[in-house]
Amino acid sequence: MASGNPFGAEGQLTAAGGEFKYYRLQKLIDDGIGNIESLPYSIRVLLESCLRNVDGFVVNESDVHNLANWSAESPNPVEIPFKPGRVVLQDFTGVPAVVDLAALRSAMVRLGGDPQKINPLVRCDLVIDHSVQVDEFATKLSLQHNVEKEFERNQERYQFLRWGQQAFDNFGVVPPATGIVHQVNLEYLAKAVLTKDGVAYPDSLVGTDSHTTMINGLGVVGWGVGGIEAEAVMLGQPIYMLTPEVVGFRLEGKLPEGATATDLVLRIVQMLREHGVVGKFVEFYGPGLSNMSLADRATIANMAPEYGATIGFFPVDDETLNYMRRTGRTDAEVDLVERYYKEQGMFRTESSPEPSFTSKLSLDISTIEVSLAGPKRPQDRIALTDMKSHWHSDLSSTFGKQDPSPTHAPVNYAGQDFELKDGSVVIAAITSCTNTSNPSVMLGAGLLAKKAAEKGLTRKPWVKTSLAPGSRVVTDYLEKAGVTPYLDELGFNLVGYGCTTCIGNSGPLPAPISKAINDNDIVAAAVLSGNRNFEGRISPDVRANYLASPPLVVAYALAGTTDIDLSTEPLGQDKDGNDVFLKDIWPSQAEVNAALESSINPEMFRDEYGKATQGSPEWQAIDGGDGDIFEWDEKSTYVQEPPFFVDMPAEPAPISSITGARVLVSVGDSVTTDHISPAGAIKADSPAGKYLQENGVTPAEFNSYGSRRGNDRVMTRGTFANIRLSNLLAPGTSGGVTTYLPTGEQTSIYEASLQYKDAGTPLVVLAGGDYGMGSSRDWAAKGTFLLGVKAVIATSFERIHRSNLVGMGVLPLQFREGESREELGLDGTETYDIELDDNLKPGQAIRVTATKEDGTQVLFTVQCRVDTPVEVEYYRNGGILHKVLRDLAKA
Repeated sequence: MASGNPFGAEGQLTAAGGEFKYYRLQKLIDDGIGNIESLPYSIRVLLESCLRNVDGFVVNESDVHNLANWSAESPNPVEIPFKPGRVVLQDFTGVPAVVDLAALRSAMVRLGGDPQKINPLVRCDLVIDHSVQVDEFATKLSLQHNVEKEFERNQERYQFLRWGQQAFDNFGVVPPATGIVHQVNLEYLAKAVLTKDGVAYPDSLVGTDSHTTMINGLGVVGWGVGGIEAEAVMLGQPIYMLTPEVVGFRLEGKLPEGATATDLVLRIVQMLREHGVVGKFVEFYGPGLSNMSLADRATIANMAPEYGATIGFFPVDDETLNYMRRTGRTDAEVDLVERYYKEQGMFRTESSPEPSFTSKLSLDISTIEVSLAGPKRPQDRIALTDMKSHWHSDLSSTFGKQDPSPTHAPVNYAGQDFELKDGSVVIAAITSCTNTSNPSVMLGAGLLAKKAAEKGLTRKPWVKTSLAPGSRVVTDYLEKAGVTPYLDELGFNLVGYGCTTCIGNSGPLPAPISKAINDNDIVAAAVLSGNRNFEGRISPDVRANYLASPPLVVAYALAGTTDIDLSTEPLGQDKDGNDVFLKDIWPSQAEVNAALESSINPEMFRDEYGKATQGSPEWQAIDGGDGDIFEWDEKSTYVQEPPFFVDMPAEPAPISSITGARVLVSVGDSVTTDHISPAGAIKADSPAGKYLQENGVTPAEFNSYGSRRGNDRVMTRGTFANIRLSNLLAPGTSGGVTTYLPTGEQTSIYEASLQYKDAGTPLVVLAGGDYGMGSSRDWAAKGTFLLGVKAVIATSFERIHRSNLVGMGVLPLQFREGESREELGLDGTETYDIELDDNLKPGQAIRVTATKEDGTQVLFTVQCRVDTPVEVEYYRNGGILHKVLRDLAKA
């Protein structure tokens, strides 16, 4: 909390839960400081944080003045220190974060300091939700078997987390099979107002997953950061950011009959991607908010990474309070939220004046139509009525199938004979926090399944179906609504509670289906209620991936193909042989509303979350050991001490030029963190697969890259190894292949990096636009660093990955406007010299010389994307954690 009160803003607040101090924005208004009443609500949250934390060191009075005088037309690009109230982790990103904390303790001992200084200083919650995989499906035992395999595969990781749970203060773990981190955060962890040492202040957070923004639907400012930044926040450091632009998105009207929140968010993603909001805040306003449930708001906020914004914010209002009551929050908690936000002038009503925005968009919600998005990007929305024609167009233009007749392949599976062809839907998954947190679309799927089953419709035998809710409350209300038996009948049996298909944990397809797809070059499809459909993410066997609402997922499981117009063609025939169309089984909004009213109550949330931290008997039986210092096991293939702080000197070396660098990887536009970061299955013949086998792990025991994120030896070998990565230095190949330039030999990216390291050669990456778009994957930056990459030169960067590169001491450089690798004639075979010195400034111009093999030189200037003064210090220290460790050791 603040060590001073230079603005005299401290006040008293009386609520049902007691008396609280708070820092009054009204005092700034009274003193004529800034245009507070016209500020976007999201900016007011940042302003309160600065006002409360002024200490003359980390947060200065000038920071308050700068934010109070935020200009909508041209926000002053000054640095803001934002101190979030808490941190949320999921286990894929959380395990390496805890590994780094353990490594920091070991390093602190080596530096002669106190390891107890390494402790989360703000509340930190880790939700284990990324480890369950859909191995078994469409049976009543699917959940049991998948959970058994999850514990079997992840025992060592879970032991490590159990150690962390007892070793660190302010660190809580929500065990496996409880729910998805963002849904658990929305329904349980978030309070909307936090209290500490008798002070009340807005709930705010950062999370190690890009979809942390889901909490913006509750009026909570929060966004995804890399694990590196999150660890720094846990250790008391602020998030440093440039004053953001705020795009206002006006909503009016209400959803028409038949349309869902999923359809709405796909339209919003499309609009905001076209507008361009990368690195900006988006704040929703207008009369449409009063017609929108909080679950619908959370659906929209969840997909902020897909439209590129830092946050997608909805202010606190009456619906926020109603949602808190519906989800079992206490009367005292709700009363504090209402009183606090009204006292601060941060409570939205229909009569609230419109804030000032940098730019504006508007949408009449009544124009929304049923849609999907794909086949590779969330922003590529397709109206359901256009889906069939789009499929035929994509088959030729996107997937290179020039023959208009689809490829066919006969298959025998589970006692049935059928044909797979281009467009066959082989995965239909109700999954992901985006939609499983929204009861209207989940009950809509259940009601559609009921109507379909009653008419005798069945899923096609080649479709792998799954239901993976984001919390146990979902199964409670599905059962109470009486739709669970019908979902089961259509193969949508419960497979687990957690992130599954949306993050690539779809599990293997049945062998005959996988073989038919790969032997016959079939372009198979997946339809999922997720937020991500990037190439190579959902399944290695599936090339076309479509995002859709849960009811549409069920419909496509019945149809079994994307080569169909569901608005005019039948899904199948009923028991009497009559055609059944989608409109015949689509539930009305009145039916959905009736199910919502009768099947959900606050007691469900209180009951399920009252035992959320206990875990299953399997979890409780795990012994993680005790002690302050983790005992690293050299034989472990899951958890290893990373080399980041080993042999780290007490003082950093000066910043100096990068000379004689070679290109390790050269890629085009829209390369995602899915392409860079190790994810999904580990191939037996890959560098990571070979390492595991050399250490006694059989391919059947490989688990996934995500599960081994605590072992840098696996993860470094898997960096840039995605099967869909196209490295221009190795034309005609895909996956982790490059050319070792001194000899011209094609080899794995990892093996080439070792050869360059032995030769003392620094490395660079050349890239196109939107480099690093996608999830907040810290290993996309960590792996890049450990491969020996010193700089990435790109046309543009996605926000989180740029920040993560700096956080690992890798220099992000951006081509000037109008220039690119192609424009400059760079093919990646050059040797690069990058001119740097210890006086590096944020955003400065840097000269680069690329020398071709014939001695010809290409001289060009790039912009240093180390954006703030504190990032210069991070870069100088070799990374954000290196700076934190040195500061703590000195203290």
